Amino acid sequence: MGGNQSWVTEFTLVGFQLSAEMEVLLFWIFSLLYVFSLLANGTILGLIFLDKRLHTPMYFFLTHLAVIDMSYASTNVPKMLANLVSQKRTISFVPCIMQTFFYLGFGATECLILVVMSYDRFVAICHPLHYTVIMSWRVCTVLIVISWTCGFILALVNAILLLRLPFCGPRKVNHLFCEILSVLRLACADTWVSKVVLFAASVFFFVGLLCLMLVSYMHIIWAILKIQSKQGRMKAFSTCSSHLCVVGLFFGIAMVVYMVPDSKEREEQEKMLSLFHSLFNPMLNPLIYSLKNAQVKDAFHRALQKMRSI
Repeated sequence: MGGNQSWVTEFTLVGFQLSAEMEVLLFWIFSLLYVFSLLANGTILGLIFLDKRLHTPMYFFLTHLAVIDMSYASTNVPKMLANLVSQKRTISFVPCIMQTFFYLGFGATECLILVVMSYDRFVAICHPLHYTVIMSWRVCTVLIVISWTCGFILALVNAILLLRLPFCGPRKVNHLFCEILSVLRLACADTWVSKVVLFAASVFFFVGLLCLMLVSYMHIIWAILKIQSKQGRMKAFSTCSSHLCVVGLFFGIAMVVYMVPDSKEREEQEKMLSLFHSLFNPMLNPLIYSLKNAQVKDAFHRALQKMRSI
């Protein structure tokens, strides 16, 4: 292996390193979860598209969240599934960097859309009389375009910086897929400044977004506490409880993955937590929004009734 990244042709994805029987079992379990994730998010998309009662800003943002979750899972899971039933676990350099780019791009975009959704809930609870004016369709469209654009600009900057790093070996990525921290560990030791800059940029981005959401929810909680009736407080809280669950899962796992000190044990924990992000989180999000949301459940029942009447 030479001292320049152009010499690198492929990496080896280490994965879980389990017995062949256990990996075949995991293949079938993860395959079922992946298919269920696609079906669950596809169902949410279909319900929102077909039911005019769900054509509101909140569900407009939810459609983009569902698209991201489907794309997020599809970026990494198929390759991971192929590696579970294959002895050859290599990935070429360019596909590895592309996998890192899309993983970061969809992850950053999801963060931004979660922030936008928290702002939507803030307006709905704190300024209900002006909601339709503040959250007009033009504003919603602009917020979505900004979220996608900024998310993938961040991913592009990270990918360009990653491409500029020399990889001197070893070529084994101690992960299930080309996750940025695992790939960064393979870069030459003399590039530690670039590695710190690359890592710090992502951390500041996620921490900044988390702070924005915390500010929004502090205002939301304060507004809910000022509501006089218990029924009114419960109704106001129910409008943002699903989003709070999704935010807690997403940022809670991200904080554990990226802010825990580096160690051998941490690398194994990283695999499990990243698997949760890539496979379980996209599956849980539509379940959380459907099980805890009366409007989505009503739309699902109406869709079933229409199917039976045909």
